[in-house]
Amino acid sequence: MFEKILMIVLFFAMTAGIGVYCRKRASSVGDFVLGGRSVGPWLTAFAYGTSYFSSVVFVGYAGQFGWNFGVSAAWIGIGNALIGSLLAWVIMGRRTRVMTKHYESATMPDFFAKRYDSRALRTASSIIIFLFLVPYSASVYKGLSGLFSICFGIDFNYCILGIALLTGIYVILGGYMAAAINDFIQGIIMLVGIVMVVAGVLNGQGGFMESIQKLSQIPSETAPGLSGAFASFFGPAPASLLGVVIMTSLGTWGLPQMVHKFYTIKNEKAIHTGTIISTVFALVIAGGSYFMGAFGRLYYAPAADGSVSFDSIVPQMLSTCLPDILIGVVMILVLSASMSTLSSLVITSASTFVLDFLRVFGVQDIKPQRQILAIRVLCGFFIVLSVVIAMNPGSLITALMALSWGALAGSFLGPFLYGLFSKRVTRGSVWASFITGIGINIANQLFHFAEPTMAGAMAILTSLVVVPLVSFVTPRLSDAHVEDAFSCYDEKINAPHKFVLNEEAE
Repeated sequence: MFEKILMIVLFFAMTAGIGVYCRKRASSVGDFVLGGRSVGPWLTAFAYGTSYFSSVVFVGYAGQFGWNFGVSAAWIGIGNALIGSLLAWVIMGRRTRVMTKHYESATMPDFFAKRYDSRALRTASSIIIFLFLVPYSASVYKGLSGLFSICFGIDFNYCILGIALLTGIYVILGGYMAAAINDFIQGIIMLVGIVMVVAGVLNGQGGFMESIQKLSQIPSETAPGLSGAFASFFGPAPASLLGVVIMTSLGTWGLPQMVHKFYTIKNEKAIHTGTIISTVFALVIAGGSYFMGAFGRLYYAPAADGSVSFDSIVPQMLSTCLPDILIGVVMILVLSASMSTLSSLVITSASTFVLDFLRVFGVQDIKPQRQILAIRVLCGFFIVLSVVIAMNPGSLITALMALSWGALAGSFLGPFLYGLFSKRVTRGSVWASFITGIGINIANQLFHFAEPTMAGAMAILTSLVVVPLVSFVTPRLSDAHVEDAFSCYDEKINAPHKFVLNEEAE
């Protein structure tokens, strides 16, 4: 127990210290929110990866989807790496950086307002972001605190409060740069930790082949006629598995806290290097987490009535098969994954609310120092609100996460992605995407016509279809406005801006 406590204390001290160190580098709104648009490839890639994967993936998703799909759950991690990281960087990275710099946009709502010439879109999207990032943040607290309470015997609510306090210290003080530096350190911890955890879980059952053999002998409730379903290539429910891959992989393209990382890219080198780093990071972290979760059935026994507490599967696995010193490593791993995600959510939500929603009330006329103060206050408010929701014992981690991802990506993916590439996208199609993205997920909360992850996947795919269809039947933006938007790609430096970022030209 002493080793675990010592590791946690040292981690807390390091994290808070970085926040204090970066305080002087957060003296302007651009510094606080974007790190001055000068973040290098390693920090950007690790910020992207650590914001992507949190305790929700390691505890909630790995436990539930590993239980449901077996070894085939590893496909989710592969999809996260190839679609959610590799393709996201290749397709969106450069264009996002160029057009947001052209508009001097620090947030997604500001981009929507300027790209589609609509103040109303700025207000609506900022409200959507603030409302639906809160349940995501709450799910992170629940996943992290549940593991803490099992391993340390500390009351669940005290764990949530302690983690919220630490996150608040370094985010409120140091802004984006403090979060990025912490993300880099935390990302290294995550890479080392996941390898140790997977090895520990397999060794607890006699090694890789023995673990697979034991898993293949467990019958599937959803595919009783399929022998060895949980050790098969596509598992017992391929359609459901595909829905999860779509939501957790393609969904990142429309999440404001993920896309925000592209705003901060420093130069062309950061694009190429960041693409490779983030893809490898996702493959190791997500692939390792879901693969580990596949063996939950070898460690966790359902209750007498047959019910399964998905949020308890991974904590039960780790407390059973790992020695105290490795439990300490796991605590640092999950802390690292969660706090990096939380910092990204807090900064995105607070900055969006202050710079976009409050713009309606004249906040743009407030002095920069007062804007920074307002963002810091909203950071604190967002943390408190997330904590209140996380303390609700009836909220399942995966349900909270799916609601957030489905609503946000279902609303924003189509308008943002097509807005970077197509001159034909209309203002009406953006509103249509907002309505369908929110509508599908809220309707599912009320009528339960699909699993939350499937509803999220439906909303994401719908956004990609609705935007081009509605654009064909609604009025186009003025030619002058559209040409101005896309002129940034044709600005000549060493090559057209659509192909190359040039640091010296900025």
